[in-house]
Amino acid sequence: MKKIFLGLAVIAGSFTFAQKFGVKAGLNVSTISGGDSKAKAGFYGGAFMNLPIASTFSIQPEILYNGVGAKADGNEDLKVNLSYISVPVMFQYNATPKFYLEAGPQFSFLVDSKFKYQSVSVSGNDYIKGFDFGIGLGAGYYFTDNIGVTARYVAGVIDIAKETGGVQADGKNNVFQVGLAYKFK
Repeated sequence: MKKIFLGLAVIAGSFTFAQKFGVKAGLNVSTISGGDSKAKAGFYGGAFMNLPIASTFSIQPEILYNGVGAKADGNEDLKVNLSYISVPVMFQYNATPKFYLEAGPQFSFLVDSKFKYQSVSVSGNDYIKGFDFGIGLGAGYYFTDNIGVTARYVAGVIDIAKETGGVQADGKNNVFQVGLAYKFK
């Protein structure tokens, strides 16, 4: 029994010392599927923790602010602006010491939603669900031990619109992200 506890303590200790923390930020290009929408630019930023599992695999949970939404097709003045706190959990394959591929779920919690036409903005919280779920696929490359570039596509899995008047509107968030990451030593 003592050997089991000692083994678990060694494993837990190796995770504690091997993990790396960092920050990331960049550009979102998002759309909402299921309707006539065009891409809208937004911002994302937050923090991550990279947990090596083996020499070529790691898990990277993150907490991000995500500004997403869409523009109406044919009317650039009509926009849907959605703000989420997102928690992606990426499973990374380190193809080389500097290059990785990743995939995993993303859980997002609505902070605010606005429908904006020209200079008029109204709350959309009565029409947008408070939770969103997506699947992310991406890659990254670290130029140095600290600084890297990341790219990820998050495909929405569930509809974001609430049912209103017995009608459920179709629409899923789809977001392409590109940005910079910085790992602390």
